[in-house]
Amino acid sequence: MLIAGFPAGAFQTNCYVVAPAAGEECVIVDPGQDATDGVDELLREHRLKPVAVLLTHGHLDHVWSVAPVCGARDVPAWIHPDDRHLLSDPAAGWSDTSAQLFGGLTLSEPDDVRELSDGAVLKLAGLELVVDHTPGHTRGSVSFRLPGDEVMFSGDLLFAGSIGRSDLPGGDYATILRSLATKCLPLPDDTVVLPGHGPQTTIGRERAVNPYLKEAAPHAGPTRGI
Repeated sequence: MLIAGFPAGAFQTNCYVVAPAAGEECVIVDPGQDATDGVDELLREHRLKPVAVLLTHGHLDHVWSVAPVCGARDVPAWIHPDDRHLLSDPAAGWSDTSAQLFGGLTLSEPDDVRELSDGAVLKLAGLELVVDHTPGHTRGSVSFRLPGDEVMFSGDLLFAGSIGRSDLPGGDYATILRSLATKCLPLPDDTVVLPGHGPQTTIGRERAVNPYLKEAAPHAGPTRGI
C-alpha cells in the first residue's frame, strides 16, 4: 500500500494520494487550496495514474482544487449529496463573516460528479474503500476506510487530540458526537487515522486521550476489535 500526502494552502489541509503500490492507479483525497502542484509532484514521483478524486466534505479548504485536478486528468469527483452544493457555492459552508472573505471566489463542479452513500464500497484503482457517512462537521461529511489495512481518512471528523468544529452551517455538535460514537469508536485500536488537518494518529490513542471521544463513548454501545 502506498499513501502519500502533503498539507495544502493557507489552511494546511492534508491532501493524500492512495494506491496499491508505486507505478499503479491511485485515488486523490481532498485536493485543497493550491494543491495542484503538490498532486502533480506526487503523481510523478510515484508514477501514479489517478482514476478518481474523493472528497470527505464540501468545505472550501478541501475542495478548492477539485475541478482543475479532475479536469487535467479527466477523472470523476465523489462527494456526498448533502455537500454537493458547496462545490459551486463555497460561501454556503461558512459563517456570514467568513463567507465575505470568499465572496469573489468562483468555483464550479468538475464535469463528472458522483455521489457517495453510507456503507458504499468503492472499488477504485485496485482498492476497496468503505464510505461512512459521518455528519456533524457538515451534513455531507464522510470518512473513507481501507478495512484490510486498518486505515481511515477521517476528513474533519477526527483529529489528533480533537475533532472538527460544528459551529458552521450544516454542523451540529450532538450529531458529530454520534458520528464519533458509531463510526470511530467501534474500530480496532490499531486503525491509523489520517485526518484532514494535522498529524496522523490511531483510534487507540484517541480513545485513550481525546476528550471528545470520551464524551461520545456513552452513546457508542458495544465495541468490537479492542
